Amino acid sequence: MSGLDWTAWQWLAVVQHELLLFAGVFFLLGALDDLAVDLAWLGLKARGRAKTPVLDREALRTCPPHAPIAVFIPAWDEAQVLASTLVHMRRVWAHDSIAFYIGVYANDPATIAAAKRGADQDPRVRIVVHPGPGPTTKADCLNRLFTALTQHERESGRRFAGIVFHDAEDMVDPAGLGLLQRELIDGADFVQLPVEPLPQRGRSWLGSHYCEEFVEAHGKAIIVRAKLGAALPAAGVGCAVSRPMLSALSEQRGDGVPFEPQSLTEDYELGLGAARLGGDCRFVRARGDDGTLIATRAFFPRNLTAIVRQKTRWVHGIALQGWDRTGWSGGLTEGWMRMRDRRGPLSALVFLAGYTLLALTVLGWTATELGFAEPQPLPPYLAAILIANLAFFVWRAAWRFAFTARVYGLREGVWAVLRIPVTNIVAIMAGWRALSAYIGNLAGRAIRWDKTAHDRHPVPLHAPSSGGDVRAEPASGPPSQSVGI
Repeated sequence: MSGLDWTAWQWLAVVQHELLLFAGVFFLLGALDDLAVDLAWLGLKARGRAKTPVLDREALRTCPPHAPIAVFIPAWDEAQVLASTLVHMRRVWAHDSIAFYIGVYANDPATIAAAKRGADQDPRVRIVVHPGPGPTTKADCLNRLFTALTQHERESGRRFAGIVFHDAEDMVDPAGLGLLQRELIDGADFVQLPVEPLPQRGRSWLGSHYCEEFVEAHGKAIIVRAKLGAALPAAGVGCAVSRPMLSALSEQRGDGVPFEPQSLTEDYELGLGAARLGGDCRFVRARGDDGTLIATRAFFPRNLTAIVRQKTRWVHGIALQGWDRTGWSGGLTEGWMRMRDRRGPLSALVFLAGYTLLALTVLGWTATELGFAEPQPLPPYLAAILIANLAFFVWRAAWRFAFTARVYGLREGVWAVLRIPVTNIVAIMAGWRALSAYIGNLAGRAIRWDKTAHDRHPVPLHAPSSGGDVRAEPASGPPSQSVGI
């Protein structure tokens, strides 16, 4: 019988077969990729190469920087969290040799006011007003902070030893600065500490799903990456770069600033750029003697729109822009890790195929039970693929539960498994939105800072009401060009 004589249900069976073959094969390839990382981590643990050292928290907290350290915080529309971040950061990092550079925009008076409240006349805080209207991009805002820092170095004759990067919503670890400083003194050019999202009890299906993602990424995958000698991407928070390395990145670009203004994931490129220049790059995972991880903590987005927007920017910047901007150089191991970084769009397509297949399968079963269609036997090779994928799903769910429960408790471990379908749907939405944005950029649409809104801070502090007349100084140099609003 030719295809022209097929019924709708027979056509449905053909579509099911092709979708099952496509989704099954690519799910299997992704599972084998993840399995390789799992086995590498287990090998490192067995040989004692993935130990988490225990350090004296108080010694790290009270150890003054051996040379001046700058902290960069770019901010646009962060009036609800910036003051709390600054109050907490100034209190736990109280050394006089630290300078806080806060990047704001003249057309964002609420954020400027929050920066002043959080600074409370602390002379270590410098509020740098971007000369152009915001938002431009986070990379562009960081470039203005770097320009301001170099100007202050020339004026004061004081050279900074390193720059620490944080976001406006971060709760820094009191021991974090001491640990970063220790690594820089030891010769590191780039250092990344773990990021630990905080669970959000009221929005377990959405807001807390970052917990299991970061706990596996920063508790396993990036450790494997570091031990294999691959370049380490920066998370954009809880990381530090030596001053000579930041200068080297600026010189390599040739325009006097370290970041590409149109990059959506300048943090990711920062780590790769430091490795490309031969820098000593480290991921440092350590616990304090109180048993807690020395990490940066924050509440991540908790509504679907904000989550999809944030993950769209990650996929767009890392998978799509990254393909263009950082390429595939660096050998087999580096190529493997960059392939893992860029799986987002393909994963979205495979997840979409999988959920479409699920819907068609339910439809086909219903039609068969009602007598509208004949049961379709499953070919042995497809049955084998399904069994393998089911086994790998159980394996992956067990890893997700174990890593999440170890940090956040059994309840969050169970939630981490239950949230797997939700995170897959988010991945589909973000992947397709990123692809659409990328195609638009190729067609000439301007790149913009599609930032995440934040409305809660882990430390619910009320910044002093005095506000103070903190210096709001524009960065030197010509106004930078906006790349979209």
